[in-house]
Amino acid sequence: MAASGKFTVLARQLSTSSAAAQLVKPPVQVFGLEGRYACALYSAASKTKALDAVEKDLKGLQNQMRSDPKVRDLLRDPTTKRNVKAAALKDVAAKVKFNAATGNLLTVLAENGRLGRLDGIINAFSLIMAAERGEVVCEVKTAKPLDDAQRKQLENALKAFLKPNQTIQLTAKVDSALIGGMVVSIGDKYVDMSVASKIKKYTDIIASPV
Repeated sequence: MAASGKFTVLARQLSTSSAAAQLVKPPVQVFGLEGRYACALYSAASKTKALDAVEKDLKGLQNQMRSDPKVRDLLRDPTTKRNVKAAALKDVAAKVKFNAATGNLLTVLAENGRLGRLDGIINAFSLIMAAERGEVVCEVKTAKPLDDAQRKQLENALKAFLKPNQTIQLTAKVDSALIGGMVVSIGDKYVDMSVASKIKKYTDIIASPV
């Protein structure tokens, strides 16, 4: 089956609308398995105007997964049969009053043995929702934490990449392995200005045969 056909089937599985075949294209394309599920979920939630509700469900679930090992282990436990896990998650989704599209996602993931990908799917859906609001997700890694002045200066520089109706959503992380400089990911652009990458470049040149 072609990729487009798989996406249509997946969107139909997640959809709560009778117009499941009419896909709603997300504002940004996210690739990979996680991206396919996230795009299908976006299409399904769009039809019932439930995007905000689904995003809230997923953020709450992700926080639970990261803070409660029991929840994380339950979702990833390979010893529990898929149909049992799917039934249990459907029941849980109803009890905590998740949106129907969120519940469908969990059920489909359980049936397909993909619950281990849930965290990545949630991240992919968050990227789509950020684009829906005109936000451009940017991640900056530096060897040392940025102070307020450095962060403000960086934000101003990154705004040059934005369109007039867009805003930046900046996440700063620390990676001491970079030694110095920074690595910037903004939208689909990636720039490595770290000292570590320069050292590797020169090391490769020196090591190459003359």
